[in-house]
Amino acid sequence: MPLFEYHCPNCNTSFEALVRNGEQPHCPDCQETRVEKLMSAAAGRVAAGSGLPIASSCPPSDAPPCNPHCCRLPQ
Repeated sequence: MPLFEYHCPNCNTSFEALVRNGEQPHCPDCQETRVEKLMSAAAGRVAAGSGLPIASSCPPSDAPPCNPHCCRLPQ
């Protein structure tokens, strides 16, 4: 499932969502389904020492990992 960035004009919230073909994303704050797909920025950050780009939603390198599957953890 691809990860897309969206903006909700109803409550001015930006969010990311995993969306399958044919699914309609909705705002996690107000549940609005009329959301705008945003253009994703090119991966600019790189995981320290790995040379691999990390997701914009990952915490900075000096913060603890966001979850057990964090993109900064060795796989």
